[in-house]
Amino acid sequence: MAQMSNSTYPNSSATRDTSDTLQDMKDKGLQQANRMVEKASDTMSDMADRVVEQGREAAHQMQNAAGTMQNAVNQSLKQQPMATLAVAAVVGFVLGALWKS
Repeated sequence: MAQMSNSTYPNSSATRDTSDTLQDMKDKGLQQANRMVEKASDTMSDMADRVVEQGREAAHQMQNAAGTMQNAVNQSLKQQPMATLAVAAVVGFVLGALWKS
């Protein structure tokens, strides 16, 4: 019977080696995939942080522009009230026309 065992599984050591090699390759592949996922996650997080910061900067610039525009309108109202009202009427007309279409 011992011979039958050996003849039935003549390369059981080679089979184990192949199995171990395949397991090692699988483990290394999983580790590499995990590193790639972590790197992608870090990259996405960095990009999101940059987008948030750019949004904050844009909001700050818009607030500054609105403040500047408000000051300019106030000054214009004091110096040339009729011209300012005419410009406001034209702007309102244009915005209304754009809003309708």
